[in-house]
Parts: sequence; structure tokens; C-alpha cells
Amino acid sequence: MPNQSAFVLRMAVLLLLLLVYSTDAKMDIITSRKDFKVGEEILLLCKAGGDGAITWLKDGEEIDDEDKVSKVDETSSKFLIPKATLEDAGRYTCDCDFDSGHKDNTQIQLFVYEGPSFGHTTTYHEFLEGTDVLVPCLVTGRPAVVVKWIRYGDEIPSNGGRRVRQQPDNTLRIEKVRREDAGTYLCHAEIKGRPILQELSISVVVNAPPTVRLREEVKKVLAGPETNVSLLCLVDGQPKPNITWTVPTTIDPSHHVFNSDRSQLTIRSVARADYGEYVCTATNKIAESSATIMLHVFEAPEVFVSAEQQSVSVGERVSVSCNVTGHPQPELHWLNKHNGQAVESSGRVRVVDGELVIEDMVPSDGGLYSCMAVSTSGNASRDVAIHTQPSPPIYLSVSPGPTSVLFSLKTLPISGGTPITSFVLQWRQSAAEQWKEITVPASEPLAITSLKPYTLYSVRLAALNAVGVGQFSDTNTVRTQGKREPDSPVISSDQMKVERNSFSAPLKQIDDGGSPVQHFNIRYRQDKEGAEWKEMQLPPDADSISLKDLSFDSNYQLEVTSVNTNGSSLPATFNFTIAEQPGMWPPTPYPPKCGLNSELGALTKMCCSPQSRWLPHFHLVILTLSSLPLKRAAAA
Repeated sequence: MPNQSAFVLRMAVLLLLLLVYSTDAKMDIITSRKDFKVGEEILLLCKAGGDGAITWLKDGEEIDDEDKVSKVDETSSKFLIPKATLEDAGRYTCDCDFDSGHKDNTQIQLFVYEGPSFGHTTTYHEFLEGTDVLVPCLVTGRPAVVVKWIRYGDEIPSNGGRRVRQQPDNTLRIEKVRREDAGTYLCHAEIKGRPILQELSISVVVNAPPTVRLREEVKKVLAGPETNVSLLCLVDGQPKPNITWTVPTTIDPSHHVFNSDRSQLTIRSVARADYGEYVCTATNKIAESSATIMLHVFEAPEVFVSAEQQSVSVGERVSVSCNVTGHPQPELHWLNKHNGQAVESSGRVRVVDGELVIEDMVPSDGGLYSCMAVSTSGNASRDVAIHTQPSPPIYLSVSPGPTSVLFSLKTLPISGGTPITSFVLQWRQSAAEQWKEITVPASEPLAITSLKPYTLYSVRLAALNAVGVGQFSDTNTVRTQGKREPDSPVISSDQMKVERNSFSAPLKQIDDGGSPVQHFNIRYRQDKEGAEWKEMQLPPDADSISLKDLSFDSNYQLEVTSVNTNGSSLPATFNFTIAEQPGMWPPTPYPPKCGLNSELGALTKMCCSPQSRWLPHFHLVILTLSSLPLKRAAAA
């Protein structure tokens, strides 16, 4: 039954061919192709184009085999080989003796091949980087097979000097194989001279042992809650290595953070405990490699003192302990910040095992001391304020008035480490009496008032600070004077104000000359040629001066006198400046104005300094060289 089906199929093909070529009178051999694989069927149809006797020849010899040659009709014949062999290849001729007596023939060349076949060729290879490797391609086929190696569409040459080349036995040779040699290669096999080919893809993998490269072998960092440090481990190898870390402490995910491939380790909030060796290990199926990073963790110095302030009396002993920490361990030093000198390890003021000791405290010992920690990782310090009473006033002069005594200090007493806030003024008429006293702020004139005229007094004073009253000065004997004109009034320069085109300042009368002040005379004018004085009076109880509606962008002179029944005081004089009117455009340069006035030993210096051309007024800066009231020269 199968043979019958095959016969029917062949006849159908022949009939189809006859239909196609039935109108063509030319002799022709009709076939589907010229190349046949061993075992395939070969079917040839010879169309003569007219009646006649058709014979078949192979390579010039007649084929007399009824199983292979059969007549289709009067003008056609077929030639059939059920299973082709290599011997069936050759030149086939269809020869026709036409009934008309004419002879003709036509020829066709048939090819029979076997393969190409790659047999048991391995299609996957792994090699170690740097080795010489061979990639075989086992090709069989007949007739002869031509083999080529192709990569990226280019044929690999067979030149003997090439690192990558095809050998005579068709093996691919790669010398000292590199990572870039990895990939897919095509083994191209083609029947020689015919368009019959096969290709086989062969994969080449190049492996390499891991290598570890460090960006830094030693890392130094300062410990702290805001300090993070990253350790980088650059790894290479094929297959891609896995990275592991060995650290000095237990790995804590909140403290040790890795990136996606674990090549970077970030340590958050670095602490001293993080000091040590960090080993980065890279592993693949070829080998293992590691490298070590040394992490040095320094700690910034810290200073701890037993007290930040000590108040002691003169003559007492004081001590303050100090501890310093850090890595490396800092050196400890005590510094006297008043004189800038380091405290030695011996003497009345000394350092013993980090402790500052002061024996028999004196006022000059008072002030700021600094405990300092010094190391290669930084410096730190902590100040300690040691306070005691002020020293006694030394450079002191006493000036009598009709009902007052005025103290003048050439230099202030030693403060004892904290500012002198006041002075205690004492007086008495005889040694049998108790001292009477008043406390006067340090910023005000040091005057004892409401005394009796023509009276002998013993007077002295002492400085007062936050610790207490210091030692009193030597006692001075002074006789008050007779009644006379008042002293010059005192203007509190540190409380002066200049706002827009107005001026104000506090006013005070220290010594009235033994007779009550009746009034104050005020004179002021612009400091320019031809300006007229303006005058005004203030009552005896006035405590301030206020001038309004002054001219902008002007300098002024001011004189103030006090008057009693005995006459007028010498004037207290000074200068001040009213700034430009706010909002003027364009602004004009305005240099600071300074004035210096003197009258019988009393000096007042005033400077006006602009802060901003757009502010509504300048700030007035007044420097008082002496707050003594001006006194009229008179005989005692």
C-alpha cells in the first residue's frame, strides 16, 4: 500500500511537470534541485518536445535499468533513484531519436553529499584566564568539507602568528586567553564547491581567580556620633566573586551598612570600639583572595573639671581638679589666661597630678584659668573662673569741696577675677567714731557728699565685686572747703542718645559748693562759622538734658553750667553729631565726627560712627576718659 501511494505521488508530480512544460518544444531535464543528500530520492523528467525514442545515460554510459527508467508518454521519460548514494553523483544525459529522424539531447549535473555533521563536538567550554586553549570542531562530510571559524561576523584567520587562529585540523587555538575572548564562536562547515553548509554555535567562558584591590590600606577617622566612614573593596574575577567581610566586632545592621554587592562597608557613628582590622574576602569557584584595611579610630580630646567657678576669700586655698580623655591620650596643661603663661608644677600657684592648686589666695590670682588637652587628634579646653575680693586702691588722690570729698583713682584696683561693680566710701571725724559709709556704682563719681564745711575728716575707700569688699585703702585726712560756686555738672556720657534730630543725656550735680543749685544754664549751637548760640534754663532738680528739632547732617557744640548764690560753675562742654535725614538719595559720604574737650583736668571724648546709611539715626559712641566733675580753681 505505501509503494502504491508513492507511485501515485510520483505520477502526479510528472503530470504536473508535463502540464507546465507541455507547450515547450525544446528538450529539457526537469528536476527540483541538483544537490541531493545521501538516502534522498532523485527524480528526473526528460521532456523531448516531440515523438521519439528516449534513452538515459550517466557519464556517457547508457542506463539500462527498467527500475530506474520508465516511459511517461510518447514525448517524455522519467529517471528515478529511490535512495541516492555518493556513486549516483555525475552527469546525466537525456538522448532522443525523434520519429522525424532528428536526434537531440540535454544534460544535467547531479551532486550527492553526506553531511556536514558536527558529531560529538562540545558546544560549551570554560578556560582559565592566561592559559593556551584549544576549541575543537569535529566535522565530517563527503565530498570534502571546508571549515571556517567566525566571530562577530568576521572569519578568524589561520595565520600562524595570530594569538587567535584556526589550526590546520580545524581546531580554534587561543593563546593566553583573555577575558575579552569569552563569547560565542561559529564553526562554519560547507561542502566544498557547493552551497551546502551547517553552523554550530560554541560558547567560550574565560574564568579568572578573584583579585582584591584596596583604595586605602590604612584609614584614619575621628570618632563621633556624626562621623561615618566607608571602606571600599574593589574586587575582580570571573565568575563574579562573592564578597564577605570580617570585622573586629559583631556585625550590626544598624551600625554596619553594605551596598548591593557588599564591596563597600559603611560604619555609622564611628566609636573607639570600631578600631582594628577589616578583612575583605572575594570568593568564586576558581579561588579566594582577601585584603586587610586597618582602621585607626581617634577620639577628640575632652576636658572635665570639678568646678567651672570658684569663689574664695583672700588668703584661702583653692583647688580645681581636671581630667582629660581622648585617643591618643592627650597631654594636660593648665594656662593662666590673664597672663597667658602655663602654670608650673611648683610654687604657690601650681599643678599637681592635673589639679590646679593656689595657696594663700591674693587678688592678682583671680581670673580665668584654662585646663587644656593637647593631642594629635585635636585640642580641647575648659575654662575655670576663680574669683576673690579686689585689691586695695593704691594710686588714690582726695579732693575736698565745701560739703564733699571726691576720690580720684589713677588706676583701678586689681579686680580679683570678677568685675568691680561698686566702691565703698567711708568717713569719720575722729578715731573714736564708727566709720560711716556709702556704696557708689563704679560708673559714677566717687564722692562723699553732705559733709560740713571747714571740717577735718578721715576718709578711705575699698572696691566691691561679686565676692565681697576688698581691703580698704590707706586712710587720708582732708578738710572740707568754704562755700563757693558749684562744681561743673556731670553728664552721663554712657547714657547719651541721638535719635533722628533729637539729643538727650542724663544730668547730675555732685558738689553744689555749699549752697543749693538754683538752676542750670544750657547753651548749644551748630559747629560752623557764624552759628548763633541758643540758650535755655533747667530747674535745679533737673536730671537730664533734652534738645529737639535739631538740624540733620550737622555737628553741634553744647555747654552746661550750674548756678548757686555764689556764682556759676565752669561749663561742661562736648560735641555731638546729628546724622543725615533718613531716606535721602543719593547718600553722601559722612566721616565719623570726633570731639575732645578739656577743662581743668576733666576730659571727655565723643565719636559718632554711622552704622548704616538707611537706619533712622547714627549710634553715638562716647568714651569718657575721666568722670570727675570740673572744678573751679579756688583757694582752700
